[in-house]
Amino acid sequence: MNFDLSPELLELRDRTRRFIAEQVIPLESDARHDSHGPSEALRRELIERARAAGLLTPHASTSMGGLGLSHVAKAVVFEEAGYSWLGPTALNIHAPDEGNIHLMEAVASEAQKARWLRPQVEGRTRSCFAMTEPSPGAGADPSMLATTAVRDGDDYLITGRKWFITGASGADYAIVMARMEDGTATMFLTDMNREGIRLERSMEAMDRCFTGGHGVLAFERVRIPASDVLGEVGKGFRYAQVRLAPARLTHCMRWLGQARRAHDIATAYARERQAFGKPLGAHEGVGFMLADNDMDLQTSRLHIWHTAWLLDQGQRGNFESSRAKVVCSEALWRTVDRCVQMLGGQGVTAETAVMRIFMDMRAFRIYDGPSEVHRWSMARKIVEASEGKA
Repeated sequence: MNFDLSPELLELRDRTRRFIAEQVIPLESDARHDSHGPSEALRRELIERARAAGLLTPHASTSMGGLGLSHVAKAVVFEEAGYSWLGPTALNIHAPDEGNIHLMEAVASEAQKARWLRPQVEGRTRSCFAMTEPSPGAGADPSMLATTAVRDGDDYLITGRKWFITGASGADYAIVMARMEDGTATMFLTDMNREGIRLERSMEAMDRCFTGGHGVLAFERVRIPASDVLGEVGKGFRYAQVRLAPARLTHCMRWLGQARRAHDIATAYARERQAFGKPLGAHEGVGFMLADNDMDLQTSRLHIWHTAWLLDQGQRGNFESSRAKVVCSEALWRTVDRCVQMLGGQGVTAETAVMRIFMDMRAFRIYDGPSEVHRWSMARKIVEASEGKA
């Protein structure tokens, strides 16, 4: 793997960094926030600013109007966007839309792309991904999928309940995972205003960085035409892997930017704040925390870049993306936690951005699979690989 970045990518990195500093961070204190995240009005302003800067939906293909970034290029740009919690919203690379755009480009028909994907790439619409269910349905174990799809003439009737559905409130369309009568799973596309779809409630959550928050959705015999099946019937779990491996990694990219910002704030404070006759950073205890932060940030970046490089080589990267997800979510959490400690009282108040980053980031160890499930999955593959060498 060559760690050199092309002049074009360096220019894009620097342009993204300036955009976030000059156009996005000033809007973090904008009143157009609700208890779940940026309002739709604020999202649209951010989108227009990114469009004017030539940075909107950069991961989409050039044929769709994006920049066609490679996975390694995404790692560089997404980290810069993540420096503000509004950055991913501005660039249209936030979850779940970023992963849905990737999946739709890979699997959707041309008609489906024209109907749902192109408006989304243009920033005019939002989406959600409806897979997780209340008990006894699917959570970390997707095989427990309880939502059903029953064939009815040329249509399917979808019945079930989903929750923790990010962006559900105000989403224009959804990708819905349902179990078929033969036990396989299929993904369906549907407009959110279709009869039988009901947003039961929006859930209160620690994080406040997603437009639309996290919702509970009910599907009551929702009639979906067979033409709105995403890909092929029965291949839902396979398509989930197409989406999830890169989506795990883009979570890491964005949160790396947030952790880097927290570290920058703590470093400036440790340099300027005096205690016991010298700057905080000159005290060994604080200095060691800064060094540990640097190591955790760089370790995370290397895991991200390596896994992104593997994906660019055409490899599946499932094992490596699980490893990166665990390493990054835990290392970046440690980094932000140390920043809170170094800032003292300022770290637990809104005097700096660190408290907000701390609250938003805790969920990262759960989103797209908790650390324990990824460790369990990795362990199985390690044992299986060792059996093959015996």
